[in-house]
Amino acid sequence: MIYFVRRPTPGPADPKEPRGAKGPGVAKGPEEPQAPSAGLFLTEPVRGLVDLAALLVAAPWLATAPRGDGHGVLVLPGLLASDTSTLPLRGYLGWLGYDVRGWDLGRNRGPTEEVLAGMPRALLAHARRTGGPVSLVGWSLGGIYARELARRDAKHVRQVITLGSPFAMQDPGRQSRVDGPYRRLSHLHADRARLPTPKDRARPIGVPSTSVYSRLDGVVSWQACREPESHNHQNVEVRCSHIGFGVDPATLWLIADRLAVPRDQHRPFRPPPLLRPVYPDRR
Repeated sequence: MIYFVRRPTPGPADPKEPRGAKGPGVAKGPEEPQAPSAGLFLTEPVRGLVDLAALLVAAPWLATAPRGDGHGVLVLPGLLASDTSTLPLRGYLGWLGYDVRGWDLGRNRGPTEEVLAGMPRALLAHARRTGGPVSLVGWSLGGIYARELARRDAKHVRQVITLGSPFAMQDPGRQSRVDGPYRRLSHLHADRARLPTPKDRARPIGVPSTSVYSRLDGVVSWQACREPESHNHQNVEVRCSHIGFGVDPATLWLIADRLAVPRDQHRPFRPPPLLRPVYPDRR
């Protein structure tokens, strides 16, 4: 549920001016993204159960989602999660006909040496096994991993879909509710010199990508899960909790739609008319 991070060093504060204050005549800029409210964070478990219940209700229309060519898909879990957390998502994609795999690296404790070495091997092995580039679906921290994999080995990546992944986050302490757990695991992580800086993480990647975000995310700032849209990138809003991304019906339909886009083709996401209400920014 976090990200690769190298925390920026704050500059010196003006002793005559309160921290964060603007000088005379300086226009106030856009509000800086903040961590989700305590209410959203504390209700994550309950709202996650609601998202799961919605999946059962939505099963009939999810069965009508677009189907693609059955290419390889690699699904990466969030912080402190394992492949168990992505079972419903992988089960659905497998049912649609895709050759889907988990990362097989146990519990995600952050960018350890094992993870940094194991993910490229998993990507290469799955690409060779399926005979072509692999689509990467990453949940939260897993989405950060997916983007960096695509940045380093684009020829084996067909597209990247991130689910509540704060790759554009600049200040974890202020924009995340789980910065503490991530830092407590930092003694397990690879040397910082091997990890991308916040500026590096926020740069666009060279393969088609879709960022799925939710304003109801109780873990990370939703603004940090987006980047400017382009021919190669699209942001799509859904309504679910952070822990609900893997079972949220709107998210699953969106993933199915993106995976069904033919290789080397570009097609923006346009939900069918009956589903537009579940995508607030696509009405």
